[in-house]
Amino acid sequence: MIDLTPYSRRRYTQGFTAFHKLERLTQILGGPNIYIKRDDCLGLAGGGNKTRKLEFVVADALAQKADTLITCASVQSNHCRLTLSAASIEGLKCRLALEQRVPGSYDSKASGNNFLFHLLGVEQIEVYPGGTDMDAAMAELAENATGEGRNVYVITLGAGTPLGVLGYVACSHEILAQANDQGVQLDAIVHATGGSGGTQAGLLIGLLGSQQSIPVIGICSGSEKSVQIDRVDSLARRTMDFLQVPDSLSRNLVTCYDDYIGPGYSLPTPEMVEAVTLMASTEGILLDPVYSGKAMAGLIDLIRNKHFTRGQNVLFLHTGGTPALYHFTSAFFREQRTNNTADFE
Repeated sequence: MIDLTPYSRRRYTQGFTAFHKLERLTQILGGPNIYIKRDDCLGLAGGGNKTRKLEFVVADALAQKADTLITCASVQSNHCRLTLSAASIEGLKCRLALEQRVPGSYDSKASGNNFLFHLLGVEQIEVYPGGTDMDAAMAELAENATGEGRNVYVITLGAGTPLGVLGYVACSHEILAQANDQGVQLDAIVHATGGSGGTQAGLLIGLLGSQQSIPVIGICSGSEKSVQIDRVDSLARRTMDFLQVPDSLSRNLVTCYDDYIGPGYSLPTPEMVEAVTLMASTEGILLDPVYSGKAMAGLIDLIRNKHFTRGQNVLFLHTGGTPALYHFTSAFFREQRTNNTADFE
């Protein structure tokens, strides 16, 4: 097991997030035993996987005496919400660079995460067209803030750095401890894999470091499979170098499926709507439309197509994002679900 004690870490969650069997969903789908890891219940406002990454990244920002955090993502970003939440807790200011990945999708009065940006005290929001070099955009915001006398710390997209990846190395240890405590031998872990690839990279490194060969299956939220595999593979290797541990990752261990993206990043699909509705109505658990909803749609399809067999134990890692659900309500009202997917981001 990889020792993370040398690395400074803030603690935004008390104890482990829940790990339990989805009894009704397992029965309805008639396939493997489905378990869930509730990282939607992590600390910071609204929870989600970026909390684990920010525990390490914000600790570094504090060590560098930062007073202002700058980060970037899409216009309904969970990462930006959680970075703002961490900034509020730490008494820091926060400025955001938001990318309109779907043209015309930014609405300053929108609900969901956008509303929470303002509630959490965002200092500045700058919006950029899709395809903008967001690192350059953040660098410009940082230069302006530095010129105002601020001590700036820039957090890359999704905290997708080797330091941020440590959050999911730690999570792998947590998963193994909980599975062992419950007497469950996991046959696969399924989750949404997105813009930085940090969640999947961290899980792979942590499992390898614990001599576990559990497959980690990433369901792509926006990128093609080949792009996402490259992203996860590169970040995992940089993280192993950062940790000074042997590079034991074989590229064929990085498994991603891009079959469930639909018309594009953040655009609703019937399969996502089905998955979110099924999870809510059978287990009382909310998924989000952009990440965990499409990941669950992928898991359901894999089960229906016999990718997993009855009696296997599959863990669904819920990476959060549920505040964005309230920005997508029309996708869940049948009379409004026609050809209006361009309205969603």
